Amino acid sequence: MRGAKPILTLICRGALFLGLLAGATHTDVAVAYWQSGGAAAQPPKVTTPLRVNQTGVLAVVGPGSAPQALSGTFDNRNGQPVHVSTVHVSIASVSKAPGAAAGTCDAGDFTLEGRAITVAADVPSGRGTGAWAGASIAFHSRPGVDQNACQGATVKLGYTAS
Repeated sequence: MRGAKPILTLICRGALFLGLLAGATHTDVAVAYWQSGGAAAQPPKVTTPLRVNQTGVLAVVGPGSAPQALSGTFDNRNGQPVHVSTVHVSIASVSKAPGAAAGTCDAGDFTLEGRAITVAADVPSGRGTGAWAGASIAFHSRPGVDQNACQGATVKLGYTAS
């Protein structure tokens, strides 16, 4: 990449983060809960989707910067625990900043490691409960490719749980 390092804006469903990513972001997901035990046990009914919150604080993502760890909690608005096996993270979209350099900037300009995060736990009822961690995002510097269009780009991350 020529010139100054890009400053990446990460966004997840309604929460905008400039330079640093902080606060909660979420995506509604439906999950199933299975209860082990006797044959007469009935699994609790999940009536409200579980929300996946991204709470990890990220520094600027750009050429030469270290991958930034993604982590978070859940909002379980059901009256009982909900079992979460895995949280999946994806790059939902990438948008160039207004006035950005000509060219393209897309998901291929970023590296997302640990897209499937094992949770394997019951998430208690309430906001900000449970925890997940293990994924990271980084800028994917491609030698010989002009990536100036990524300066100030917005990356929207999507989360689902199963």
